[in-house]
Amino acid sequence: MVEQKKILGEERRSLILQQLKDSPVPLTGSELANRTNVSRQVIVGDITLLKAKNEPIIATSQGYIYLKQNSGTNSFERTIACKHLPEDTEKELNLLVDHGVLVKDVRIEHRVYGDLTASIMVSNRQEVKQFIENIQKTGASLLSELTEGIHLHTISAASTQILDKAETALKAEGFMIES
Repeated sequence: MVEQKKILGEERRSLILQQLKDSPVPLTGSELANRTNVSRQVIVGDITLLKAKNEPIIATSQGYIYLKQNSGTNSFERTIACKHLPEDTEKELNLLVDHGVLVKDVRIEHRVYGDLTASIMVSNRQEVKQFIENIQKTGASLLSELTEGIHLHTISAASTQILDKAETALKAEGFMIES
């Protein structure tokens, strides 16, 4: 049996960065660890170092992604204010993605910590399902549970009309906070 050689330091981080840039789907820490023959914890450290060099890498519930600048898709973006019960989270996210919207994040205003933002990065029902399963499996709380259901989302889509239709659907369900 031949032992795979570990890829070291800068060479490994360069390889990780290139793989993230080339991947059309998120890559998990475990996948990257297997590809470079190191532990997942080493990958977590590498991602931290890459982020410190201002590489636009974000961690999502599906894995790490490299935010491609000016990709031409989902070029219209807005922030929406929502309020609902935790059990309505999947319904809210599905409403948005069913309209062709990418839900980038969730943000709350915490009384002590100020603004707290978490990446979501879901754009289809399978990603929503995986996000919800990860929340349930880990026992993690939703950020909105800290603010009695009040939260913001950054959403993006290929047109303002798509964003408008998604907002209309949220309003019809009573999920939008009207200004």
